Parts: sequence; C-alpha cells; structure tokens
Amino acid sequence: MLETAVRQIIDAHHHFWDLDKNYHPWLCDSKPIAFRYGSYEAIRKNYSQADYLNDARHFQVQGSVYVETEWDSSDHEGEMKYVDALRQTQRLPTVAVAHVRLDDADVKKKLEYQQSFSFVRSVRHKPRANIRANETQPGGMMDSQWRQGFSALGALGLRFDLQTPWWHVHEATQLAKTFPNVPIIINHAGLPSNREEQAIKSWKKAMKAVSAVDQVTVKISGIGLPAHKWTAESNSQVVLSLIEMFGVNRCMFASNFPVDSLCASFDDIFIGFETIVKDFSEVEKDALFRTNANRIYDMGLL
Repeated sequence: MLETAVRQIIDAHHHFWDLDKNYHPWLCDSKPIAFRYGSYEAIRKNYSQADYLNDARHFQVQGSVYVETEWDSSDHEGEMKYVDALRQTQRLPTVAVAHVRLDDADVKKKLEYQQSFSFVRSVRHKPRANIRANETQPGGMMDSQWRQGFSALGALGLRFDLQTPWWHVHEATQLAKTFPNVPIIINHAGLPSNREEQAIKSWKKAMKAVSAVDQVTVKISGIGLPAHKWTAESNSQVVLSLIEMFGVNRCMFASNFPVDSLCASFDDIFIGFETIVKDFSEVEKDALFRTNANRIYDMGLL
C-alpha cells in the first residue's frame, strides 16, 4: 500500500460532472457514442471533488484544471456557472477550460462570456477530424470560419486546448504560426492510440514539427489503450519522446480522470509517470508534475 502524499501535483486535466442536475448527452443519453476506450458505462455516473480526491488520495493535489465535458450544446452558459458554483464551496478546480464552438456566428460574444469568469484560462472546441483513412483531407482547423473564431482568442487573453488526432497536428503547426499570440495546449499527447511501429513513427514526425513552435505545449495524459493495462513499460516511449521533443518545461502530466479510470487507477498513471522519469532531476520532475501547469495556465499557486 502506498503512503499518502507521495508527491505534490497540479493536475492539468480532469473533469467533474453531476448527471442528476446537468445534461451531458454522451453521458446521459441511452445510446452511447463511439469512444476510444471502448465501453464507458463505468463513468456514466456522478463524479465529484470527493470522488476525485479519493482517487488521488496518495498525492497532494495542490490545484487542478477543469476541462469542458461536452455539456449540452444548447446551453453555452451553463457549464462555467456550474464550475463557478463548485468553486464557492470547494477548493478544486483552480482554473477551467471552457467550451465555445469557434465556428459559431456569435463566437466573439460567447468567448467574451466565458472570459468574464476570472478562473477561465482556455477554450476547447474539438475541430472536425477525419478518420485515419482520410487523413490527407483537410480537418476542421483549416475551415475559414473556425479560424476566424480562433483569431478572437488572442485579444481576450485566452489559450486554446486542442484535442485532435496526430494526423491533423500539422494543421495545428500552421495555426500556431499564423496566430503566434494564442498559446496552444495539445491535449492527450496527440492521441497516439496505435502503437505499431509505423504509426508511432508518423506520430513522432507530426509532434516533432509542432514542438518547434514555441507557444505550443503538451499535456501527457489520455495515453491508455483499450483492453491493455496502463504500465510504465507500455507508455514510456510516448512520454519520453514528448519530453525530448518539447523539452521538460513545455510538458505537463495530467490524469484525465474520471475518463482514464476506464483503463487505469490514478496510482497506475502517476506512479507510472514517476517510474518513467525516475532518472530526471527533482527540479525536472517537479516541473512535469506541478510547476509547468501552474505557469502555463497562470494559476498563481506557487
């Protein structure tokens, strides 16, 4: 059994939800969506701060980043009101990533609304993604209206959390160069879900290219594989490759809980990270587990 408080962490990516009060179509509707971890029935239930802290009980969680949860799309104001209410009575989350559809006609108004919450640091809108067989076709980041919405982020001081498969990451490289005043935070390591040799080689090429753009950082999270145990051995190549490409100071470790509870325990993931970076200096480890997230999301905790 692990002792408590083995490391101080700032979790750069997690979720809370209350399905009794709020509508998340993918979690509440009877018909499930196609999901990269397969069945997600186990997480179709409320997930609170108490649940999270129980999962993370062997760590000192100093702060966290709440990331939008595909809330009811007809209610663009509700999710951050929910987060605001949580923060009145509990210490997590510290900051949040809100959802705004960047291709909406009234995108600027919606972005201004989200930015009015003092704890909102970033926006996520998953751009249209093609299946791997059609990876040469343009993805959503090339749409002119989507890019127009993206362009409004900089003036409002907002970051952008990008979740897209690695075969569209070249579009993020172009996006970052076109809009250098918008920090881009790549979610879930660029989704390297296929670990076959050629797929990993292509993933590395895409991530290496985007890593050359200084305002792009990456969250090392969401790297579980369906029907496979999360182990340091199975994920070390992904983790160490990203740190080599982006450098220690542009990478963050994150749980993606409760979603990643489908493939691992909190301990599996964070002790796995510890094992993978065991030869790093204590300053470098602290950056990956804690101080980078504090700086990148301007959390003001340290």
